[in-house]
Amino acid sequence: MQSCTEVELSNGLKIPILGLGTSHVGGYSHDAVVYALRDCGVRHIDTAKRYGCEEALAKAITESLVPREDLWITTKLWPGDYGYQSAKQACRASCARLGVDYLDLYLMHWPDCQVPGRSNREVRMETWRALEELYDEGLCRAIGVSNFLIPHLEELKEDGSLTPHVNQVEFHPFQQPWELVEFCRRQGTVFEGYCPLAKGQALTHPLILQLAQKYDRTASQICIRWSVQNGVVTIPKSTKPERISENCQVFGFSLAEEDMKSIRRLHADKKLVHLSYPLWKG
Repeated sequence: MQSCTEVELSNGLKIPILGLGTSHVGGYSHDAVVYALRDCGVRHIDTAKRYGCEEALAKAITESLVPREDLWITTKLWPGDYGYQSAKQACRASCARLGVDYLDLYLMHWPDCQVPGRSNREVRMETWRALEELYDEGLCRAIGVSNFLIPHLEELKEDGSLTPHVNQVEFHPFQQPWELVEFCRRQGTVFEGYCPLAKGQALTHPLILQLAQKYDRTASQICIRWSVQNGVVTIPKSTKPERISENCQVFGFSLAEEDMKSIRRLHADKKLVHLSYPLWKG
């Protein structure tokens, strides 16, 4: 990976702006992760308890021979584990499955909690207090949230003592929540975007293909370059080594301002990731 750019968090830590995402639906390959770490220089891995691949990642990291201190490992707390004690237990369980003594970043996965008899705000605050203590203990080097909108962040600011270091949200040419991006940046929260290729849908858009031809790059490289050039921490996922290699080659060129604006005009408020209550229990 060429000149792996980093973004500084409010606590001074630096997170690689480009990482490798994983998921629970065809989003994990042992060989691909080893290849990403060993041959492509990827140092940022994003996962979650929900994805069910934390133990597999531990094996891949060991096989890659990359030292733990050189890696940035993010995982996420599932809403079914929200609550003060359960959140702490879940964090330690994730560390055990990943084979690590600490996490670089631990995120609350979704803002909705759906605990009978309790408000979402109350459960979020109790859970956030647990994450703040895990941060103070050093078990998590940074803590944050995922899929939180402005009202959720405002409540957390009122109720908590620590502003989230990161908010990870869907971000791609068809889904550009700029109001949320700017809000996060004003309060010192780094904005991280997942699904940068719009689940592959952006790769066939005429404008993206036109720009790929103009810059002699692939469509995925145009999308990822656009995201990182916007200062967004970006975590494309792939199970194919050749795609991972391709996705990493985004630091040797830049998009002209008029092309950045052209992609920005593709926004259609098109969310591709949705989750409903029954899955909380899954």
